[in-house]
Amino acid sequence: MIANEKVAFITGSATGIGKRTAIELAKQGIHIVINYMRSEEQAFELARYLEKQYRVTAIALQGDISSFSDCERMVEVVKEQFGRIDLLINNAGPYVFERKSMVEYDVDEWHYLINGNLNAVFYLCKLIVPIMREQRWGRIVNFGFDRAETATGWVYRSAFAAAKVGLVSLTKTLSLEEAKHGITVNMVSPGDITGEWKEADIESAQSVTEPHTPVGRVGTGEDLSRVIAFLCDDKSDFMTGNVIPITGGKDVLGKIMYEQ
Repeated sequence: MIANEKVAFITGSATGIGKRTAIELAKQGIHIVINYMRSEEQAFELARYLEKQYRVTAIALQGDISSFSDCERMVEVVKEQFGRIDLLINNAGPYVFERKSMVEYDVDEWHYLINGNLNAVFYLCKLIVPIMREQRWGRIVNFGFDRAETATGWVYRSAFAAAKVGLVSLTKTLSLEEAKHGITVNMVSPGDITGEWKEADIESAQSVTEPHTPVGRVGTGEDLSRVIAFLCDDKSDFMTGNVIPITGGKDVLGKIMYEQ
């Protein structure tokens, strides 16, 4: 057990934006739980790096967040090792790149997307919020998509969009229910941050021109992780129930929501 030191549980954090978030929080001296499904080698490599570079404790846990029993198992392991969970970053969420109209989804695909993007957050919050209540402190950050808070339609992305729009409501509801317990709940909505840029830093992107983004450069994982770290700060307790777009000013869905 580690006393009086914060612990962050980050889903899907062996690679991509989750990995970048783990690095950003470790810089603050926060201990890290790296959740992964299949990226075992990357997860353990990241844990070793964080421990060596930032002198924090980092563990890697395999688990399917869409399975309540897996979530229970992982939370029990974290409680046994650290005795606390202070930050929950719900980064993981499945996405189907194939374009399909709603009626083209089969039932298993629909459940896969809804469970991974909405029910998984419920599972982990149900298990972790009571721990945060006991601590009288907690930070939860969920991931959405640009304009999810307006319940916009998204052609060929019906299941993913429905799950994330539902997550907006859950984020806002939970923020109201848990404010009295010292727990804040917010959502970040990434813009077009793709491929290698998910793990990149801002400095490396500042020399890369992106003419379709108003700020003129590509987005990076560090753009997201810096905002997440801010939301997790002790002094960010007045920030709750917010949906924060991080898009470089780009209307991400504007040109694709009616794609044919």
